[in-house]
Amino acid sequence: MNGLVRNTWLAIVCFLLIGVIKLPLEQRGATLLREEGSLPSAGNFRLRDDLGQLAFAATLGGLRSLVASMTYLQAFTAFERSNWAQVESLNSLTTQLQPRFYGYWDDAATRMAYDAASFYLYDKSRPALYRNQIYRRNFERGIQFAEEGVRELPKDRRLHERLAELYFRLVGTPDQKLLYPPDYRRAGEHYLESYLNGGLPKNRRFAAYAWARVPDAPDLWQKAYDLLKETHATGYRSPTSVATLKELEVKLNIPPEKRLNEPVPPPPSVPR
Repeated sequence: MNGLVRNTWLAIVCFLLIGVIKLPLEQRGATLLREEGSLPSAGNFRLRDDLGQLAFAATLGGLRSLVASMTYLQAFTAFERSNWAQVESLNSLTTQLQPRFYGYWDDAATRMAYDAASFYLYDKSRPALYRNQIYRRNFERGIQFAEEGVRELPKDRRLHERLAELYFRLVGTPDQKLLYPPDYRRAGEHYLESYLNGGLPKNRRFAAYAWARVPDAPDLWQKAYDLLKETHATGYRSPTSVATLKELEVKLNIPPEKRLNEPVPPPPSVPR
């Protein structure tokens, strides 16, 4: 029996010594991974408590992608059950595990800003004041996910476009937009960033449309005017672009001889 106890203590001591020896190596490896963008910064890495010791150890090895896939699937299952607390928590873990993958950030943003927020807003079993508050909270959480994604992937045109859509309030009823008003200044910034990083030409126009709506902002009106004039020079003539140009001409006091001398095109006809 004494031999068994002695061997057990010896094994424990050896295990601790191996851990002490490995710790500096693991810390240097983690530092290199953070420098090359493969591992989130230590301040954002809260997985030890959330995933448990075994899964946390796996994230430091080659299983981070696999664990992220598992937490993402669990988040989708939670979404199907409308368990929004789990959706948020699991999407947060997934994006921490794989911060360089655009799709996880985008999915987390839309799940919270659109699905979770709308679910609570139209849940008539709850008081209206509570529904409004929880709607704003979940919509804002969706924006936070998109913002975190942009910080991790600053050149990703898709995340900039998603964040611009959320700030512009491109999707949502008038009631929803009253609860969380658009931020046209930030919307324009991210639409333009999306365009400059390879996004569709429409994002340049949407940047102008957003900035044209910012109240008392002559500097942004001028940027919007310049963007739409460039678009107009290419031959693009949509009702929105021409109408916005004409509005900006008035706001900026453009001389009459330099204003557009053309009517606003009619909207495209709807096929019957």
